Amino acid sequence: MRDPIYGCHPARPLLWYRAFLPMAGGTLTQAQATAAKPLNKKELKKFQEMLEEKRRAVLDRARKTLSEDMTLDTNDLPDEMDLAASEYIQSFEFRLRGREKILLVKLDLALKKIEEGSFGVCELCEEPIGRKRLEARPETSLCIRCKEDQEREERTLG
Repeated sequence: MRDPIYGCHPARPLLWYRAFLPMAGGTLTQAQATAAKPLNKKELKKFQEMLEEKRRAVLDRARKTLSEDMTLDTNDLPDEMDLAASEYIQSFEFRLRGREKILLVKLDLALKKIEEGSFGVCELCEEPIGRKRLEARPETSLCIRCKEDQEREERTLG
């Protein structure tokens, strides 16, 4: 829900000078104006290609893990230390694949948002997500302010 006066989420008010800028006859900077514009079709296509490429890379790594890294042959390992080291490496690889599974869900969600027309909008405050943030992490669902708030809460809660 947006605040009717400030045009932003009530928990995240704009800086006071930004709220009065239009009333004072001031103008937004070029960066602010660019960040506030909705994404055009060309930009959406670029982000869709980036997301699809990331998705392909995650799936390729998962296939490689399944085909190559799933088995440990005890005959190839001369002693218990080698076996333990190999098991540790295998466990680490599986943890990485678990994290990539979460990334895959985020990538699919971002691709779905492109199709629905809601890509580039923060899920919490409903403000546009900055282009630079989308270029760095196109799968993101939060603007930088909301993400910083989330991380701050995570640090304080443990």
